Amino acid sequence: MAWLPSAREVDWDAVYKDQLPRVYNYLRFRIGNEADAEELTSRTFEKAWRGRKLYQRNLAGFSTWLFTIAQNVAIDHLRSSRPHLPLEAAMDVVTVDTPQDDAERASNLTRLAAVMQRLSERDQEVIALKYGADLTNREIARVTGLSESNVGTLLHRAVRELRSGWESRESSHE
Repeated sequence: MAWLPSAREVDWDAVYKDQLPRVYNYLRFRIGNEADAEELTSRTFEKAWRGRKLYQRNLAGFSTWLFTIAQNVAIDHLRSSRPHLPLEAAMDVVTVDTPQDDAERASNLTRLAAVMQRLSERDQEVIALKYGADLTNREIARVTGLSESNVGTLLHRAVRELRSGWESRESSHE
């Protein structure tokens, strides 16, 4: 990565290229709508650019600072657009698969969205950071203010709850 000692000296082109997919994936996973995720990704980088003088390397790593901004952008969006079903729009993703593959994927995404809705907001956030943004437990802890061990526990329980909900919905479809 091409960041230097302070945000004022960051190679923003390199940061954008490196972090854009992670920020977008996090927001896409968290928000569930491609157009909104694109807009919120743009807003995240704009806020980071405008607030670059506020970044303090001694307080957090640059990606942690950036994901904190992304998290706040997502929270603001969710508050302003309630009620909202995360992942609902993920069914619109263009694929080159067969119609049967598309139908199965759509069914699975609908089931996942329903199971995700049963999780608390905090658990949904931790799942989105882990699997949407591909952050480590340590990075999630920094972004959320939770301990790393608490993040691990939350992820373990949330995944167990998702599996349980998935299996119970699966058996009800048989």
